[in-house]
Amino acid sequence: MTKSIVTGAAGFIGSHLVEALLQRGEQVIAIDEFNDYYDPNFKKKNIVHLQNHPGLTFIAASIQVLDWKTLLEDVDFIYHQAAQAGVRASWGEAFGAYTERNLNATQVLLEAAKNAPRLQRLVFASTSSVYGDAETLPTSESVCPQPVSPYGITKLAAERLCALYYKNFGVPWVALRYFTVYGPRQRPDMAFHKFLQAMLHRQAISIYGDGQQTRDFTYVSDVVAANLAAACVPQAVGEIFNIGGGSTVMLNQVLSLMEEIVGYSVPRNYLPKAVGDARHTAADVSKARQILGYQPQVSLPWGLTQQWYWIKSLYA
Repeated sequence: MTKSIVTGAAGFIGSHLVEALLQRGEQVIAIDEFNDYYDPNFKKKNIVHLQNHPGLTFIAASIQVLDWKTLLEDVDFIYHQAAQAGVRASWGEAFGAYTERNLNATQVLLEAAKNAPRLQRLVFASTSSVYGDAETLPTSESVCPQPVSPYGITKLAAERLCALYYKNFGVPWVALRYFTVYGPRQRPDMAFHKFLQAMLHRQAISIYGDGQQTRDFTYVSDVVAANLAAACVPQAVGEIFNIGGGSTVMLNQVLSLMEEIVGYSVPRNYLPKAVGDARHTAADVSKARQILGYQPQVSLPWGLTQQWYWIKSLYA
């Protein structure tokens, strides 16, 4: 039977991935340290429905303290989702957490992976933040990364580490650069979560910048599908793929769409642009389409509606 490890398993994307793997009949070792970057109770709710699943082993610990040699003895796949996330929080004193969790933890995992006897793939969760203010839109993987945030710097450095371990030790890695993922279980510090929560309570929405910025929004189930494909397609080894939602939308348009879904509008409070926020992002996913067979399935109106239902249930 196939066995997988998912790091960051109680987080937004990680919990959906664990669920999908269990539904496929795999054995899953789920690892999460439940740090306090945001309220750990959110993470506990993400996985409470899975905790008694016979295929699941849950480990609440930091990546850096685990006995990886023993853990990886019979593991086929690693999905490395764990990270210190958030662009705006990565400046100043918080930077140490980003180097520790995005870089040092990844190095520990790679060091163990080079001796894992059964490992077929290590799928690394990267980010569109590595591109920064890309000059070419939509942006392909061949564009030179130019991060504009410390967070983007640490994720790019972790990618480069993975490439080194592939070149020197044959660790079979793949990187997926996610573009603005949304959907149920989204972190409470992320924009759509905050917007919909404010709408639920009929409070004003705070927007950094003029709302004219554009993003390539990607629904979480499409990201899960990309991970599963990256793990099994032979030609994916050693490659980097953009994972986007297939359409680029202006933030103000998203807010209008949310108001249609919710059925009423709330005031918008425009704040100065946040340092480190890219103005525009757009994914060229042709490489992922060609090699992984990736095709985003979820439209923004449908995806936002699912997230709205979840927000209502969460704060009911």
